[in-house]
Amino acid sequence: MSKQKFKLNTIIIFFVCLVVLLSLLFTDLLISHTVSESIRNTQEEKAKIVSRTVAKSELVRNGLEIEDDHGTIQEYTVDIQQAADVLFVVVMDMNGIRKSHPDPEKIGKHFVGGDEDEVLKGNEHVSISKGTLEQSLRAFTPIYNEKNKQIGAVVVGISLNSVEQALENSHKNIVIGSIVGIFVGIIGAVILARYIKKILFGLEPFAIAKIHEERNTMLQSVHEGIIAVDKDAIITLVNKSALRTFANMGLSGNPVGMKLADYFPLSKLERVLKTGKSEKDEEITVNGVTLLSNRAPLIVNKEIVGAISTFRDKTEVHQLAEQLTGVRMYAEALRAQSHEFMNRLHVILGMVKMGFYDELIEFINEIVDHRANEVSYVTKNIKDPVLAGFIMGKLSTARENKIEMKIDNETIIPKPNEEHITHELITIIGNVVDNAMEAMSDMSEKKLNLKLNYNKNRLLIKVRDLGPGIEKEQFSHIFERGYSTKGEDRGYGLYLVSKSVETLGGSIQLNLSVEKGTEFIIHIPYKGKEETSD
Repeated sequence: MSKQKFKLNTIIIFFVCLVVLLSLLFTDLLISHTVSESIRNTQEEKAKIVSRTVAKSELVRNGLEIEDDHGTIQEYTVDIQQAADVLFVVVMDMNGIRKSHPDPEKIGKHFVGGDEDEVLKGNEHVSISKGTLEQSLRAFTPIYNEKNKQIGAVVVGISLNSVEQALENSHKNIVIGSIVGIFVGIIGAVILARYIKKILFGLEPFAIAKIHEERNTMLQSVHEGIIAVDKDAIITLVNKSALRTFANMGLSGNPVGMKLADYFPLSKLERVLKTGKSEKDEEITVNGVTLLSNRAPLIVNKEIVGAISTFRDKTEVHQLAEQLTGVRMYAEALRAQSHEFMNRLHVILGMVKMGFYDELIEFINEIVDHRANEVSYVTKNIKDPVLAGFIMGKLSTARENKIEMKIDNETIIPKPNEEHITHELITIIGNVVDNAMEAMSDMSEKKLNLKLNYNKNRLLIKVRDLGPGIEKEQFSHIFERGYSTKGEDRGYGLYLVSKSVETLGGSIQLNLSVEKGTEFIIHIPYKGKEETSD
């Protein structure tokens, strides 16, 4: 049993929340430390400023120099203490005796704390200590008279409890902000997950990976070449078959990421990007290689996001079509022979049932003589059994359609030295003969003549019918693919004939001198087996 995979929503929410939580945690640690340092520095600076202010006061200076004026110092420091919101403001003389204190009873007594020695030596400093009041942060500043002689010192204390309270309030705000951040992160993660899921058509990551692998395997396994571009005509996909075809055309390297116009400008995919219309069975010729191409736009949400083209070497397609056409025609010829044979069996069966034995003997003798003569003539003059059987089938088809078909062999036709030539001949003769039979379907006089002549490695094929003929304006179009005067989905027979003749290196023309009907004259290079040298 496969391991259960997490859904995309779960993965996104989990990782987004984890990232937000870790980010806020580290931020909290960093900010807390920074804020703590900032608060401490602020409180120290506040104490220093107050102590310096008191040290510069004329009232304090005069009070230290005049022994009986200590009450003025006490009143002044109490006002400063209340205004600055500090724990205490204490002024002492050079012996460390207090001249002011929040508790008047402590005035005249020695300063407690043990950290006043430095300031009495003239050094300003900050310390943390506990005296008669609670533990506090203390700022010491020396006091100098007008002659720049130290006459005492002032110490300003700020309660450490208030400092810690400020730190706690700051940290509390940070924690509240972090919780709000996590909550917002969760909401954002859910919205993001739903948005991504919508973009991915509701698919989970493992399903997308599976589809991706299947698509790649499929694209690389097909025989047709495939090339795709994005909306900017940048090549995004090329399969192995396409690369092989490009190599045959002289285009090397992997074109993915290149501009289509720089690598394969004749693909016409840019036209599909502009029009948004599919194009089928278009021919492209590059460096002597002809491709049969189909192109289609890639549309997502009614917007063209790219285009794709599938193509195949036309030579391969043409060869396959010829082989299929030849097999179809050969099968059709055999079907006609079988049908004719069944019709004659029905006639014989009827004569037997009715007791017309004399007429039956005469009918059978006629069939045997006719068939023997026909078979003997064809097999004697056409040495290729496949081609001979095919022509016998065409004779049966002609009789079935009440057409008088005549085979005229001016010479013996040897078997070709290459088997593929037989398939090409079946395509050529079959399509021309079928066209002739179809042309005479509405004629009162139906006659068809097939003439074969072999001489000096050349095969001459003439097919003449007594049909309505071909109009002069049609001469330049009858061999074009899809051109027909008989309706849609027609016009491929003579096109295949011209391609087969072209493959064999021959020529095809119409005899315009005939008074009635149509005559095709085909010349083909043809080397028989008996002429091959060992």
